[in-house]
Amino acid sequence: MTNLIEGARLTVPVGPRDHAEGSGRAPVTLVEYGDYECPYCGMAHGIVKRVRKEMGDRMRFVFRNFPLTSVHPHAQQAAEAAEAAGAQNRFWAMHDLLYQNQQALEPPDLIRYASDLFLDVQRFRQELTAHAWLPRVREDFSSGIYSGVNGTPTFFINDGRYDGSWDHDHLLAALQEVAATTA
Repeated sequence: MTNLIEGARLTVPVGPRDHAEGSGRAPVTLVEYGDYECPYCGMAHGIVKRVRKEMGDRMRFVFRNFPLTSVHPHAQQAAEAAEAAGAQNRFWAMHDLLYQNQQALEPPDLIRYASDLFLDVQRFRQELTAHAWLPRVREDFSSGIYSGVNGTPTFFINDGRYDGSWDHDHLLAALQEVAATTA
């Protein structure tokens, strides 16, 4: 019923290095491998936000970077921008801005978003220029490859790969089903 693929598992468990919203004690964890320039991820973003609100404290959400640079030339730098914002405790705010502005991911746009979020813009700019967060983005990407991710968005529910529709009703039902069986 939950559309979890038999044997397809999250090979790098969720841990302290991950960007997570919600309690680690929640009965269900939704992990998304996403790309900030991917239009499907943009659609999924609103759905995930709605599902997170509806699930409340029964769900933890984790986002991992999976920039598909061959088709989305701005995705990697956008992921680095999210990580740079995360270093200033503003990952989720930048995450939302990037998805809300998928058509504006050039370096000047990223700098403007950093300013809008009241980040240390000089530090942010230096980290982007130096690709300080590229190793972190590559770690996420590699963990996705090892888990069988080959496109975005890709979701895992409690370490099992979810292969069902990620429209609101189907995703919510799958999460509720898993939460009910693990509570």
